[in-house]
Amino acid sequence: MSLRAEAMEAMLAIATDAAGIVQRTYDTPGLQVEFKEGDDPVTAADRDANAFITAALARRFPGVPIVAEESDPTTFAGFQASPAAFFVDPLDGTREFVGRTGEFAVMLGLAEDGRPTAGAIVAPAKGRAFVAAMGAGAFEVRADGTRMPIAVSAQTDIARATCVVSRWHRPPASDALLGKLGARLRVVGSAGLKGLEVATGEADLYVQPTMAGYLWDTCAPEAIARAAGAVFTDARGAPIDYRRARLDNHAGVCAGNPILHAAALARLWG
Repeated sequence: MSLRAEAMEAMLAIATDAAGIVQRTYDTPGLQVEFKEGDDPVTAADRDANAFITAALARRFPGVPIVAEESDPTTFAGFQASPAAFFVDPLDGTREFVGRTGEFAVMLGLAEDGRPTAGAIVAPAKGRAFVAAMGAGAFEVRADGTRMPIAVSAQTDIARATCVVSRWHRPPASDALLGKLGARLRVVGSAGLKGLEVATGEADLYVQPTMAGYLWDTCAPEAIARAAGAVFTDARGAPIDYRRARLDNHAGVCAGNPILHAAALARLWG
């Protein structure tokens, strides 16, 4: 079995268990919130899920670096030199979690040679789970374990397209660029859930023309969206490099079917 195929199944199982940890915290009254930098929140759910996921991955895949949001960076120093690495967001959408919107998810992704090849995302409050690997397809996993193939939208007219956008990361420069798309904009919390909306065809585009989180925010959704037929790049159309030293997605994100992806880039920068 290839690494990506083995990782796909392992990540789904680990993400499902971690989602249980997250949901139990979500359901417990009196949630305590701290802040890492500025207004960036963190909760016990972030840290507990991070510890569980990293330990489980390390046992299953010894020697493969794990680049996780709530881990000390020293634990994954030098990951760029490895042929493969895991990228973990134990609770994507912490602001949504704190705000109790239900728009949050556990995300695990695998990158090989700097490109995402497998991913698993579980959104416990929504009761939805997704898994994919390049060459194997992309699927929504139902409660009974059955897997339903998912695919991107067939929409080709950007004027009729729906583009999911960030609720929190919308500086004026970003909104000005998004206005050039000519698509209908719909706000969705969690980078992972926005990527999934494109992967399932529930939305046609996901565009964030300015800063779009970090590599752990995009690895899993990129793997799933690409396996479902999307083109997923930074907002300038360049591939996102998961071997780079810089962890933030400073050049944004653009994802959609090939025709809409090209149209979005042309309207943003043409």
